[in-house]
Amino acid sequence: MTMKWRGWALATGALAISAMAQAAPPTAAMLSNACAGCHGTNGGSAGPSMPSLAGQSKEAIVDAMKKFKSGARPTTVMGRLAKGFSDADFVAMGEYFSKQKLHATNQTLDKAKIAKGASLQETNCGRCHIEDGKEGKDDTPAMASQWLPYLQIQMADYLSGKRKMPEKMEEKVKPMSKQDLDALLHFYASVK
Repeated sequence: MTMKWRGWALATGALAISAMAQAAPPTAAMLSNACAGCHGTNGGSAGPSMPSLAGQSKEAIVDAMKKFKSGARPTTVMGRLAKGFSDADFVAMGEYFSKQKLHATNQTLDKAKIAKGASLQETNCGRCHIEDGKEGKDDTPAMASQWLPYLQIQMADYLSGKRKMPEKMEEKVKPMSKQDLDALLHFYASVK
């Protein structure tokens, strides 16, 4: 009886190991599905405090995730979630979201602020936030059609020092008034 039990246990173990060895690794879409609960299907956020990931550059996604994981970027939830992924997972998710169509939000915005922000964008932010914020240079995030409350929260974090502002951004943002910054954020939120 003991020999049968050992044989059965050995065969079962061998089958389990064989099945694990043949299992395919998760695809980029499968990894990215973990983000849908907060960032929306295919990265198109439905909530005003969550950024859309659709259309972001791979570099921006990877950079953000690495900073969340290391604690360099303050967060309430993302730091814990990022620790469950590898750098290769970040690259796969970044590639996936970069191939998704920019998610256009529908939100009520101030038209006068949008016009003022449009005049400020090109001279102050256009070198890094390209095509009216539809694209980002290198690891710079796309700003177009992000939710205004999300943009305002991030700007407040930068201005308070809670989040470290990149030097190239700081030299443009620091001289601007709060009204100018608010207008700029309205502009970015309006771009479709």
